[in-house]
Amino acid sequence: MPKAQNRMPTPALRGPALRKTAHYGAPDENRLIHGDNAQAMQALLPEFSERIRCIYIDPPYNTGNTFAHYQDDVEHAQWLAFMRERLIRMQALLRPDGVLFISIGDDEAAYLKVLADEIFGRANYCGALIWEKKKKPSFLDRNMGSVTEMILAYAKNRSLTGPFTHGHTAAGKRYPLNNAGNGIRVLRFEAGKVQFNCPDGYYAPQNMSAGNILTRLLDGFEVRDSKNAQAFRLEGEWRYSQATLDEIMRLGEPLQISKLPFRPNHIRPGGTPKKLKNLLNHFHYGMSTYEDATEESRALFGAANAFDYPKPEQLIHLLLNAVTAEGDWVLDAFAGSGTTGAVAHKMNRRWMMIEQGSHCRTHILPRMQKVIHGQDKGGVSELTGWRQGGGFGYYESGFD
Repeated sequence: MPKAQNRMPTPALRGPALRKTAHYGAPDENRLIHGDNAQAMQALLPEFSERIRCIYIDPPYNTGNTFAHYQDDVEHAQWLAFMRERLIRMQALLRPDGVLFISIGDDEAAYLKVLADEIFGRANYCGALIWEKKKKPSFLDRNMGSVTEMILAYAKNRSLTGPFTHGHTAAGKRYPLNNAGNGIRVLRFEAGKVQFNCPDGYYAPQNMSAGNILTRLLDGFEVRDSKNAQAFRLEGEWRYSQATLDEIMRLGEPLQISKLPFRPNHIRPGGTPKKLKNLLNHFHYGMSTYEDATEESRALFGAANAFDYPKPEQLIHLLLNAVTAEGDWVLDAFAGSGTTGAVAHKMNRRWMMIEQGSHCRTHILPRMQKVIHGQDKGGVSELTGWRQGGGFGYYESGFD
């Protein structure tokens, strides 16, 4: 495979065009596009090159199966060529700080990563999120039951992206400064910076190690009115460096020692964004599964017209929340039943969806009308506080 490059040339198509045929609600800058996604993305490039903050795609997994709404059984090389053509366009559409998420199953995951490494550059691979897709495993595989899928994450330029975040730290949470196994270092605590819950009085230098925690008080000092009257030093295995501790003391964030032997804790004020864990399951995030998504689909379309293997709104909400802000553009080039657009709309993101199948009209179009008219009360509507509003244009993709 040729050396990975940060920017791949975008193949030219013959005169692709987007024709707006209807609009729903107002304003209608959001776009639902019916047509081939390679053609549609090529047509979008003049206006949207390097403007999309996040792309999420749920492409065919090439499992060898055929579903009601899409074909999932093509020759491996053909599938790779199909994906390559589309990933090149996505790379061109992403903002310099943009992120691409790709849901994929085991059959093609390794090959897709090599392909994406070529197009985006290995240095821009952000990692893989593992989504627990089922409450009960599927035993269709000969050797083992499957309960997870992978979501590959790539940045346009990883050096420009921040942490993927979800939720905020709790106020008042205690973080021990001791961390067994780290190297032995000395920390200096300035006078009056530590709150003591043990009795006032003089504390002489002494060994305060116990169990697997190594700590020595190097300086004698007095606790007066529950504060250290003089500076003191502790030797031990620390989570924080002296520079970090100095910044904590400068900001006036609470440091607390409750009793002998001394075990200092940093009491964080809370409210700061939490970095996303790579395991998306019920335990960490109360994450929805395919079973939940099927119920969402049945509620939207009826049992007879429910979509095959839709992604739950909660999963898309977590991904968009991790890397976007209100007003950012979001693209889904394999829109399926329209989950990405529905979630993006409820989160006040601008969105574009592309879908070639007839379900663009039978599923996505009525779904998005329900969203803008406030008739969709499911999914993440309550979480986002969504009521109604906004609009979108409906486009057909073809050739001039």
